[in-house]
Amino acid sequence: MGGTTTISVGSDGVAIITIINPPVNSLSFDVLNSLKESFDQALQRDDVKAIVVTGARGKFSGGFDISAFGALQEGKAMTTGLASKPGYVSIDILSDTMEAARKPSVAAIDGLALGGGLEVAMACTARIATSTAQLGLPELQLGIIPGFGGTQRLPRLVGLAKALEMMLTSKPVRGEEAHNLGLVDAIVSGDELLEKARQRALDILAYKKPWVLSLYRTDKIEPLGEAREILNFARAQARRQAPNLQHPQICIDVIEEGIISGPRAGLLKEYEAFQVLLKSDTCKSLIHVFFAQRGTTRVPGVTDLGLKPRQIRKIAILGGGLMGSGIATALILNGYQVVLKEVNQKFLDAGLGRVKANLTSSVKKGKLTQEKFEKTISRLKGVLDYESFKDVDMVIEAVIENVSLKQQIFLDLEKHCSPNCILASNTSTIDLDLIGEKTKSHDRIVGAHFFSPAHVMPLLEIVRTSKTSPQTVVDLLDVGKKIRKTPVVVGNCTGFAVNRMFFPYAQSALLLVERGADIYKIDRAITKFGMPMGPFRLCDLAGFDVAVASGSQFVFNFPERTYKSMIIPLMQEDKRAGETTRKGFYLYNDKRKASPDPEIKMYIEKAREISGVSVEPKFGKLSDKDIIEMVFFPVVNEACRVYAEGIAVKAADLDIAGVMGMGFPPYRGGVMFWGDSVGSKYIYEKLNEWSKMYGEFFKPCDYLAQRAALGAPLSSPLDQAKPRL
Repeated sequence: MGGTTTISVGSDGVAIITIINPPVNSLSFDVLNSLKESFDQALQRDDVKAIVVTGARGKFSGGFDISAFGALQEGKAMTTGLASKPGYVSIDILSDTMEAARKPSVAAIDGLALGGGLEVAMACTARIATSTAQLGLPELQLGIIPGFGGTQRLPRLVGLAKALEMMLTSKPVRGEEAHNLGLVDAIVSGDELLEKARQRALDILAYKKPWVLSLYRTDKIEPLGEAREILNFARAQARRQAPNLQHPQICIDVIEEGIISGPRAGLLKEYEAFQVLLKSDTCKSLIHVFFAQRGTTRVPGVTDLGLKPRQIRKIAILGGGLMGSGIATALILNGYQVVLKEVNQKFLDAGLGRVKANLTSSVKKGKLTQEKFEKTISRLKGVLDYESFKDVDMVIEAVIENVSLKQQIFLDLEKHCSPNCILASNTSTIDLDLIGEKTKSHDRIVGAHFFSPAHVMPLLEIVRTSKTSPQTVVDLLDVGKKIRKTPVVVGNCTGFAVNRMFFPYAQSALLLVERGADIYKIDRAITKFGMPMGPFRLCDLAGFDVAVASGSQFVFNFPERTYKSMIIPLMQEDKRAGETTRKGFYLYNDKRKASPDPEIKMYIEKAREISGVSVEPKFGKLSDKDIIEMVFFPVVNEACRVYAEGIAVKAADLDIAGVMGMGFPPYRGGVMFWGDSVGSKYIYEKLNEWSKMYGEFFKPCDYLAQRAALGAPLSSPLDQAKPRL
């Protein structure tokens, strides 16, 4: 894993210990052992009076080396010495070596001090930071708790309520706020950081500044009764926000142990809990997502060719609807000049108004200053013709899902844009070859599929046809990075990756309803599983027009495995369109709060008459487990098809696409990862059984059948399909 620390002693008797492990100075086992050795050396040397700990290249430390977690989960000792037991780092290195040292130590913090990095800093006698430094304990994002004493020291430095907030939300604080909270003792500029830290260490030695051990401070901890009230409130909030997760509750228990039984007891409980959580399914899933997200930008045959992204400064968007305005918002917020085109002034004014409303909302939430608002909105220009398209570097088409309309637009773009301009479509389902078939610019046609709302949702699906040039993909990957999206590069097919994987999601739910299952029970079971909302609530939110338009693409292209229900068309006949009309599968009040609608039964009964489906009593008694399996196993099945066809290069890319595009719970690792946790054999047997009873919709694909026969994971292919990339 590498990494080390260095030690240098100045003429003032202050030893500077520097953490070196690029790019973020993560705390590998080698670094932790080296840190202890450097500290021991500083303590033993007579020419050292005090110690400063800092990080190389403007970063203190980004935390424990996550790449080591896999070995820890398997119980492998990575190295010799105290650091081979990470749970003991908080006691052996931080408490007994650093904090208990007879020489004062000061953490000089610039850049990142996250996770284990902040825990090292909190074990020092004092902390000095720059105003731009970021300090936090984000471990709960990985299904674990702080393991180097953070659960005990942070509450004693910033108070119980703020410590709980920082740990449970995983949100860092900037240097200035950290200073106001008492987490750091002074704010200085980067240029004088080391010098001021040296002086602080000498002042502590001379008793000009307080010499206080963080672990034993009590002035910020509330009286026991009040502390218990705060802890119980935090428990209730965590249970409400994350009912399926245990580690937030365990984190609170560990903090409470330190308050009731003392910090040393708290450290021991922290170590024990850390070890258990490290091997939990939640931790394994979240760490998989962590690395999978960072791996989406590695695309064989594209990103390994040595191509550099071209400079893209000006981007045109066709269509100012919800998607177009959302894309425009994301682009101008991140420095791009944007031209927004509409067909008439009324539509253009509405589109520009939506962008302005998006930015105004950010101002109200304190995410954007008025000055930044004015600067951002100045990057946006509205037009009614193609005159301004001559010098744009990229165009994103975001009009309605109409093939002939999109084909005409791409013909127009070819005439009015430069030969190097990237021609992108935000289509969610239509084959890109079909959209661009009348043009001669196939090498620069690409899909840039955003998810609604486009300025909020983190995923960007980059769709490459067989003719799209690698340079075009590299350019779009760069844009995705600059607008803070997670890009996933996929091949061209109906629905691409996300919508293709999830088209069975709503269809399987409709199948269950027509056979007697309750709509609202299905939605409850799915949300309890961890989805943001069930398939029927999602359908209402998206709108029935969108559901029918996208669904028809799948019915046309995959007729043998789509379930055709008449429930939605029948509701449309009665002017129901979902949330926009306040009537869909649910009823909606003025505040858009959903409530069940007893009239839905009428549409279900009519649909049954048309399809000839009979109610089966067992469907009215389905357990949550049955519902989850019958809704999600077809999704896993379709994901296997997408993978086997080479639409995605890696199964992990499909996991990220599902998590970030559809809200699949990250603590379950993504569709393919979750499928592997359930087991390919079990999924195959269930689908095979249902296909015999209810038809081709449930029929397992060949890839799933092969994996099941071998008892092999879904995420490692039998024969690597030739990717459509």
